[in-house]
Amino acid sequence: MPLFDVPGWSMPADPVPEAGSRKRKRPISDAGSETQSRIHSAEINLEKLVKKLTGKRDVGDARTNAASHSKPKPRRKTKESQPTAEVDKKSISLPMPLMKASDRATKKTKRSHDSRPPDSEEQPERSSKDLDSSSGLTGMQKNMKQKLEGARFRMLNQTLYESKSEDAQRMMQEDPTVYTEYHNGFRQQVLSWPTNPADHYVETLSSYHVNTIVADLGCGDAAIARALIPKGISVLSFDLVSHSPYVVEADICGTLPLPGSEGTEGSLSEGEAHIVDIVVFSLSLMSTNWPKSIREAWRILKPNGELKIAEVTSRFRNLENFVSLVSSIGFKLKSKDERNSHFTLFEFRKVPRRFKTSNEWDIIFSKTDTLKPCEYKRR
Repeated sequence: MPLFDVPGWSMPADPVPEAGSRKRKRPISDAGSETQSRIHSAEINLEKLVKKLTGKRDVGDARTNAASHSKPKPRRKTKESQPTAEVDKKSISLPMPLMKASDRATKKTKRSHDSRPPDSEEQPERSSKDLDSSSGLTGMQKNMKQKLEGARFRMLNQTLYESKSEDAQRMMQEDPTVYTEYHNGFRQQVLSWPTNPADHYVETLSSYHVNTIVADLGCGDAAIARALIPKGISVLSFDLVSHSPYVVEADICGTLPLPGSEGTEGSLSEGEAHIVDIVVFSLSLMSTNWPKSIREAWRILKPNGELKIAEVTSRFRNLENFVSLVSSIGFKLKSKDERNSHFTLFEFRKVPRRFKTSNEWDIIFSKTDTLKPCEYKRR
């Protein structure tokens, strides 16, 4: 009995195809017609492809020829090509009501504050200590400037102490900056003193009667005259150089432009034609010929006139020798004040004296070392 022989069901007798082949074989009778149809379709497809390629090439050649004759123009965007945004009627807001003038000013001020850069609040403002508005210098630069001016003042001060009055006057006349630099340094020096002798004399002389005439010899800035003249006291101020209407230019160790005389030979005398009641030397016995200024003070003072001297304490080698030298010129000591740590104050009164020869004056003038010059250490 053959395999799969089941009643009511039969298998064809054709051979079974191979398991690995999935192609459906056409009948042998249709092979020729199928081949012809494939060739025909291939020809049609080839014609379409040739037409397509030929058309593209013609268009490319035309574009190439057109580009060679004219430059390509940029394409303009028409209004139609631009997308138009649809306006939403609901998004359109109504105009804002007008603001009051005060509100607009407040808003404008607020915007001006907000427009500042954020870092401006973090940057601290430079104080007046760091920057001097008048000179444009920082605190350190101002301090260095003051030190340089102080050094310059000390050098000039020592030069004035170690030279004759006529030489010092010639130096200041030839170079006016010397006078300015010296007095600028002097003002800075005064700030470090416990008291200023000029202030002491202003306070003392303010109590004198109105008709008093004061001669301030070596006046500097004429501080005494500036303070006392408005009070009705006459002050005649003299210095080597004058840069003020209060000051008369004169060498106080020479002959002052004031009346007075030395007296007559052979008897005690107080001189004549004097007009000055008080002579003040406030730190002005500086030159090496300073005793001549004491002699000139005696000449211009009235009988019993007052001589007031304030000098740096460290300059005195011996106070008694200084008092003796001044007394030999024609004065008598009234009082001496050594309470101040920086200065010593003297008050003398003019007395009659005997006429002196030139040799006797030379002996007196040779004692200039009674006062030491102010010397400064090199720094």
